[in-house]
Amino acid sequence: MQPSPPPEHRRVIRFVTFLALSLLAFSCWALVNSRINNAILIADADKTPLLAGDDDDRHNTGGDHPAPIPVAVPSSSDLMADAVRMGNPVVREMSLAGAAGGGGDGSEGSCDAENAQLRVYLYDLPPEFHFGMLGWDGKEAWPDVRDAGAVPHYPGGLNLQHSVAYWLTLDILSSTLPHSPDGGGGMSRPCVAVRVTNASLADVFFVPFFASLSYNRHSKLRGRDRVSRNRILQAELVRYLMRQEEWRRWGGKDHLVVPHHPNSMMQARRKLSAAMYVLSDFGRYPPDVANLKKDVIAPYMHVVRSLGDDESPAFGQRPVLAYFQGAIHRKDGGKVRQKLYQLLKDEKDVHFTYGSVRQNGIRRATKGMASSKFCLNIAGDTPSSNRLFDAIVSHCVPVIISDEIELPFEDVLDYSEFCVFVRASDAVRQGSLLRILRGVTRDQWTTMWRRLKEVAHHFEYQYPSKPDDAVQMIWGAVARKMHSLKLQLHKTGRYQRTHSDS
Repeated sequence: MQPSPPPEHRRVIRFVTFLALSLLAFSCWALVNSRINNAILIADADKTPLLAGDDDDRHNTGGDHPAPIPVAVPSSSDLMADAVRMGNPVVREMSLAGAAGGGGDGSEGSCDAENAQLRVYLYDLPPEFHFGMLGWDGKEAWPDVRDAGAVPHYPGGLNLQHSVAYWLTLDILSSTLPHSPDGGGGMSRPCVAVRVTNASLADVFFVPFFASLSYNRHSKLRGRDRVSRNRILQAELVRYLMRQEEWRRWGGKDHLVVPHHPNSMMQARRKLSAAMYVLSDFGRYPPDVANLKKDVIAPYMHVVRSLGDDESPAFGQRPVLAYFQGAIHRKDGGKVRQKLYQLLKDEKDVHFTYGSVRQNGIRRATKGMASSKFCLNIAGDTPSSNRLFDAIVSHCVPVIISDEIELPFEDVLDYSEFCVFVRASDAVRQGSLLRILRGVTRDQWTTMWRRLKEVAHHFEYQYPSKPDDAVQMIWGAVARKMHSLKLQLHKTGRYQRTHSDS
């Protein structure tokens, strides 16, 4: 039997034991506290604006990494909304791209204006400025757009070419409806542009005047009228806008007007020229009224049937080298059509004839473009025509012979990837155009044809709208213009408030 340790040794042993237990308890407390603090730090960090290029692999459960401890953190839409509210321009651009996928976090609900690329205030104009022209009775503030099949229909034929205002108005009216990304139980549409009813929250003020339809339907004098209905509507619109506080604030610079037809709003265009216009081209506008710095070029609505996803070995099944069907004798820049007709009319693999919408003209054009390798887009009375967009949806490589043309969305689309550009002076030289077209190899043409199929959806108007179609591309173009415009307006107004208060 071993003797018991002396009293002083027993005291040392008890002290060491107590110290070890204390250290163990402290370590356990520190570990638990560390986990709690780490979770709080993650949540707090996720509330700060994201920056382009930041790597975030906290939720990566693949590879050899263990799954993280579940932590209640904000959703990605909440983070993006916080970043947009805090004025982070990079994150705002990220939110613009993500907005096309659905409303906020992609769940069913309404599109979130804070996450939208563009917040749009819609003027409640009387129905005679918009859907009243389509036979809508105007008993409610706006047509019920929940049923796409029941909305007022735009007139067909060539009227459809310039129906841009109609599609934009339908889209913005539907932006606050219940949204279902998968198309079930609600309106399925991108959330790029969203309507706001508070003018102070708006990025742009949309004027829903169907100016092109007004020109087509109301330009002629009727009965004993001394002034056309089209002129009256324009005069009333000018008076209305000039009285609005929102117009007077910046002189209309943050307003959006859609005179897409080259002859629309002839009387009002100069008076409203501070606004951003959505146009087909600048052919009939002086540069101080319309220009690329402030305005948006939008595609015509094509009138031929879209080919959709064409999988045929196209080069070998398109026997016509070059196709043109339309008016040949035109004014101004369109004189090149007459010269090309004389040069090409007898070529066996070229179709160059007069054509119109009459006598099944659209059906013949649909078939002709789909059987041609190249479709000629030649300047007419104005630099542009719907023929370019008919060619694109027909997957017929456009040949653009129009020196003054401006193209839709050219800041984000490289048209040289799917179009051939020929200067008018080169095209009318004997043999020059055919030499250029016949010099395009099968592989080069096929590359352009494949690119055409990729971009064709950017030129489709439809309701409900779909991601990156013509409607959403126009809203995106407006938003890009508004960014630079807001910078100019804010710089201009630096001293206005302080000077007015003094």
